[in-house]
Order: sequence, then structure tokens, then C-alpha cells
Amino acid sequence: MPVNAKGRLKYLDLLSMFSSKRAPTPLTTGSSAKAQRGSSVPEISDGSRPAVSSPIHDLKAGLKAQSHPCTPASASSAPGTLPLQNCEPIESKLQKKIQGCWREFLKECKEKDVNKQGQVTTAEFLALVEKFNLDISKEECQQLIVKYDLKNNGKFAYCNFIQSCVLLLKAKETSLMQRMKIQNAHKMKESGAETSSFYSALLRIQPKIVHCWRPMRRTFKAYDEGGTGLLSVADFRKVLRQYSINLSEEEFFHILEYYDKTLSSKISYNDFLRAFLQ
Repeated sequence: MPVNAKGRLKYLDLLSMFSSKRAPTPLTTGSSAKAQRGSSVPEISDGSRPAVSSPIHDLKAGLKAQSHPCTPASASSAPGTLPLQNCEPIESKLQKKIQGCWREFLKECKEKDVNKQGQVTTAEFLALVEKFNLDISKEECQQLIVKYDLKNNGKFAYCNFIQSCVLLLKAKETSLMQRMKIQNAHKMKESGAETSSFYSALLRIQPKIVHCWRPMRRTFKAYDEGGTGLLSVADFRKVLRQYSINLSEEEFFHILEYYDKTLSSKISYNDFLRAFLQ
């Protein structure tokens, strides 16, 4: 790593190393200097100083893109793929209100759900939020809409929403001697780094996974047509979304780093579930 005389990291030099490894894109106009910087670098219109790339942008485009083929940025930008959402704080805030009116809320949803698909339109959901005075912001509504659009069809899965708010938010209280144990690394052929973000994510989703691991495993197997015990990252993500698992894109990235250290883009779903069932 490039460091100065005091031993401090020259982060601009480091980032330029990664940005220089990007595949060049053909340019119709512009100088060779612009070609070396890459087409994604913004230009400053006044021309008073050269355009430079943002360190955060280079870090995401360089470091994470080379560390794992499925990153939060690429996953959310892929066509037809909705990002994972951690809506637990929102659902916790809604819990008391939903518990007091969930029967009426469910009845209204069923009346709007003529085809009995377990879904209503986003506009109908927003109208119900206002009618029942659930007191959540537009941003929080949007997060819930993305999370509960389980079939990627623009509809809101109201049954899953009510179930999460009413039934699954009471995590079991455990003492220090009863903490959840993550599967030991030596039991897996290849395991990645056990980061604090990885552990905190697994601990938070433990109650939901324990509640639904049997049907979830059947769904994993349905996607695993070859019976290999492995799923692609895309299919693994689909199942987590289908069961409304509260994971952010960053936490999903840490889970991938642990269960797919070799960057094979394959996840052992049995290893993933086993961590919650010891």
C-alpha cells in the first residue's frame, strides 16, 4: 500500500490503482486523459479545475466490485431486481398500532383483493396507511412497498406485512449463556470473514428464520433443480425476499462474503440454515 513518510495511507494513490484497472470504454470524443480516467468520472463544466473521481465512488466501483461479483450497488441496479430492505425499525414502530387494528386492516385489504392473491396495489396500501393513521413517512412507506413487493409486480403483499408486524417481532429473550451460536467455520469447506456486521445481521433475523426455516428450505430445494445444495446469488436473494427477511443490501453482502469466500456465486443454503438451528 502507498504510504507517506509518517506511515499514513495515501488513499488517493490507492484508489487510483483500482480505478486504473477498469476496462476502458470506447469514446467518440475527448482527450486521452479523459479515457484514462474512465467514462464514469463526472466533468466540471466551468473548466477551472480537472474532473476528479469521488473516493467513495472509486471505493465502491473498485474494491467491492473486485471482492464479490454481487455487490449492493450492482444488485439494486440490475434490471428486474428490487433491493433487500431492513424494515424492522419501521415495523417495530407500527407494531402497537397494527395490533390494535389488524383485523380491520386485513378486512379492508381482502375487500380490495378481488382475485384473492394476497396483494393490493401500492396506491391502495398508501390509502390504508392514511385511513388507519399509521403515522409513517413517505420514505418509510416506500421501504415497506419495496420489501413487500414479493413478486416484483408492483403489488403489496399485505398478509406478509401483517404477519411481520403482529406475530414475528417478539424475539425470544436469551441470557448471556443462551446466545445464538453461528456454525463453526471448520464445519464448512470454505468460509469467509466473521465480521461484526455479519453476526449482528444473523442475530437479528434469527427469530424469523427459526419460525419459517422448514418452508424456506423447501423453497430453496425447489430452486435447486440439480439437487446440488447450492443456489445462485440471485435465487438466494429471491427466497430471502419471498420470506420478507429483514436484511439490508450491505448485510446481504457480508453474508455473501462469509458463505461464498471462493467467489463462486453459489451459496450453500443448508450451511446458511444450519447456523440458526444448532
